[in-house]
Amino acid sequence: MTTNHLIHEKSPYLLQHAHNPVDWHPWGEAAFRKARTEDKPIFLSAGYSTCHWCHVMERESFENEAIAAILNAHFVPVKVDREERPDVDRIYMLFVQATTGGGGWPMSVWLTPQLKPFYGGTYFAPDARYGRPGFRSVLLRIAEAWQSERASLIESADRILSDLSAYAGGAAPTGDRLPSPDALDACYAGLRHSFDARRGGFGGAPKFPRPVNLNFLFRYYRRTGEEEARDMALLTLREMAKGGMHDQLGGGFHRYSVDEHWFVPHFEKMLYDQAQLAVSYLEAFQLTGDAQYAEVARGIFEYVLRDLRHPEGGFYCAEDADSARDAARPGEKSEGAFYLWSREELDRLLGPRDGEWFARVAGCRTNGNVEHDPHGEFTGRNILYQAEPVAESDAVRYAECRRILLEARGRCPRPHLDDKILTSWNALTIAALARGAQVFATFDATAAARYREAALDARRFVMEKLCDAASMTVYRRWRDGERAVDGFLDDYAALAQAHLDLYETTFDASLLDAARRIADAMLERFGDAADGGLFSAPAAPDLVLRLKEDYDGAEPAGNSIAAGALLRLAGYTQDDAYRQAALGILSCFAARLNQQPLTLPQMLCAWMDELAPKRQIVIAGPEPEPFLREIRRRFLPFTLVFVNPAGGTLGAMTPVDGQTAAYVCENYACQLPVTAAGEIGRMLDGA
Repeated sequence: MTTNHLIHEKSPYLLQHAHNPVDWHPWGEAAFRKARTEDKPIFLSAGYSTCHWCHVMERESFENEAIAAILNAHFVPVKVDREERPDVDRIYMLFVQATTGGGGWPMSVWLTPQLKPFYGGTYFAPDARYGRPGFRSVLLRIAEAWQSERASLIESADRILSDLSAYAGGAAPTGDRLPSPDALDACYAGLRHSFDARRGGFGGAPKFPRPVNLNFLFRYYRRTGEEEARDMALLTLREMAKGGMHDQLGGGFHRYSVDEHWFVPHFEKMLYDQAQLAVSYLEAFQLTGDAQYAEVARGIFEYVLRDLRHPEGGFYCAEDADSARDAARPGEKSEGAFYLWSREELDRLLGPRDGEWFARVAGCRTNGNVEHDPHGEFTGRNILYQAEPVAESDAVRYAECRRILLEARGRCPRPHLDDKILTSWNALTIAALARGAQVFATFDATAAARYREAALDARRFVMEKLCDAASMTVYRRWRDGERAVDGFLDDYAALAQAHLDLYETTFDASLLDAARRIADAMLERFGDAADGGLFSAPAAPDLVLRLKEDYDGAEPAGNSIAAGALLRLAGYTQDDAYRQAALGILSCFAARLNQQPLTLPQMLCAWMDELAPKRQIVIAGPEPEPFLREIRRRFLPFTLVFVNPAGGTLGAMTPVDGQTAAYVCENYACQLPVTAAGEIGRMLDGA
């Protein structure tokens, strides 16, 4: 069987392409040297192993011998796993977005041997379609231009790179200038303007969950009392949970909805979506007390712990959108096959009576329920969604039907699992599980203990497998016994945040110490003493730009996570250096926040934290749990909780007459202590 240079890699995405006839190289000096020696441009293809259109382009073009021959003759083909090397991906995606007005994966970019981009796009069909040139003709045209118009291409690359470099440098230093509080109102107004009042979400199809928007709205509501902000987020969460984007059997969410109704999903399931959405549903439960939100969060956790967990505790990246319908034909895959049902299957598995009832509740039809099916993948098949509410008297019946179908689905060919383990995505999941342990402790101690232990196990995995404890060096990826790739800003920032969430779960001081060490290493490795803010990646000779990421998208930007974590760390340690570092980030991005606040809603959450009155709750004594349950029933994003603190002003607060006591303080002025948990609940509700 043909192999190329990817055969020795660990990335599942690169290994998927290791048998293509294309002479792929991994990103690295060997490929760059070949390009310089042979005087050829580089063709860079970036994607990830669960990317549907990456699979399509592979089948159509990269497995095509004729197209592979063109690539091999005229270019040095290089493959990048965007999840493993987000630094490379971000640079060239910025180029694609700047030159084409759009982006996505697979990403296709042509570079000079000096790594400067001069042409790019995303998915290319092999031949001309939809008014777009075919990949074959694009390759031949670029190969010809490299010979006849090279000077012009290089000049264009230099010019565009110069423009991108100016952008990448971020705003000019602003001294002590911080964002205007008006940026918060502008972000809310922008979300309100684009809000779909009927189905939730923002804008039209396709609809992405983008949990950073929900984080902002809940905090904006807590800051201002603006009920519409809360209600927009709640409606979005309810409608997402009803739709086909939510796995109605196995829990968890697919990547996004191709329609405006959250009905037809793009079926891949990403770890980072699960982590962030679990937190959104937990916060919705804290705000409302409505059990439906907690149950969705429970389903997310059950999915992650059942299907994405490494035996030693870490979490895998994702499950693919595509899978085989028939185990006898594993190579014949289609999108969503694992999740689709025919009416006949429901009747066969559930019996005619329950099959008919479940089909009505789940919106299933005899001929299939997907009306717009341009690729013919859903013919006669149904996506499960909540077409009708389930009456309380039918809850047990519904749960049993779901159990039977989930068990049957488990016998089908599963989607491909991307089993690499990434630090930042694991850290987001650790934080979510820690938050889950806190919230579920108020009504389900068994689940809370399970989530707490899973979070601690995953933290142990990351610290053992992906960190060098002596130098506090964090690595990006672990797979099959190998850790690799120096960590990026989001790896450090999310790991510091995860330690803070675990500290708030266990009040183990060693976790707070670890958060400090990670934050210190982060500031040292990524800090910009001249202009403020934090670079997204370490300096490296193979990066033509060093970026400060300034967009909270499917994942929050590293600077946004860092700003929030540093402010919390300052509050817990009373070390103002962390607060000043956070203010440096906010100052660096002040112009961006003032002019385009919708791009950084997570960073605005940190800004709200800084603007909020400093409130602390101190619990002193041997029995803090009743007080913690009262606190954790409530959504208190701008409050820090201390349990039996040692030293300092807060450490001077003691039990009262031998009883555990709670002190509520604002701006370091404290109310009289209370010794009954119900009293602190009343104090918090009246605040």
